[in-house]
Amino acid sequence: MESVRFIDEDGARWITLDRAPLNILDIATIEALAGMLAPLESRRDLKAIVFRSALPRTFSAGVDVADHTRDRVVHMLEAFHGVFRRLDALPQATVAAVDGTCLGGACELAAFCDIVLATPRSVFGQPEIDVGCFPPVAAVLLPRLSPRAAAEMVLTGAPVGAAEAARIGLISRVVDDVEAETRRVVRLLSAKSGAVLALARRALREGSTGSFAEALARVEALYRDELVPTDDIEEGVRAFLEKRAPRWKDR
Repeated sequence: MESVRFIDEDGARWITLDRAPLNILDIATIEALAGMLAPLESRRDLKAIVFRSALPRTFSAGVDVADHTRDRVVHMLEAFHGVFRRLDALPQATVAAVDGTCLGGACELAAFCDIVLATPRSVFGQPEIDVGCFPPVAAVLLPRLSPRAAAEMVLTGAPVGAAEAARIGLISRVVDDVEAETRRVVRLLSAKSGAVLALARRALREGSTGSFAEALARVEALYRDELVPTDDIEEGVRAFLEKRAPRWKDR
């Protein structure tokens, strides 16, 4: 659909929001996003998913407020949260390239990504409280990044600038040229084994919950039972010892 499109390039799926003036995410756009993610489970040739905007100074102002009415909100929540559940299960690393306004559901989407790059003029916020709502994904995700900052963002609705977003761990870093830096990061990701990248991403998720001992046990099991049997761990070690570039099989 015209409001969101994708291209597969340089080992990544680049998903571009293009719904002027603010890239509002209505249900149709959300469902289109989900459709673009659906085939990626089996696409080990793609190492990353990038979310970006075609509009200047705007990533997205978030989910359509009109879709929060009682007759639409259940459908909206199922569709929107389905995007996060799908992203969580996919093997690809996720990257958000933010330049400008990033609010509400868009802030949730960006923060959920593994790597978040933003220009100095970018602004992040969860203003749902001002329209009588709260952001479910942010309520789960943001306290894991910074509990105090999460409470202030969700309870006051006050936005934060890019520098503050980096300080509290909401984004990875501030960059002057987000397009160039995103492409650099994608090149780094595309050079990795798809199989190992997917397992490393799962390890980060598994390691983020529970006690240290419990988390380490889960990650150790993932390493032992799923990483060790791959072709690519053997290839990576052999290539290092032979002083050559690895030839990944992505399995």
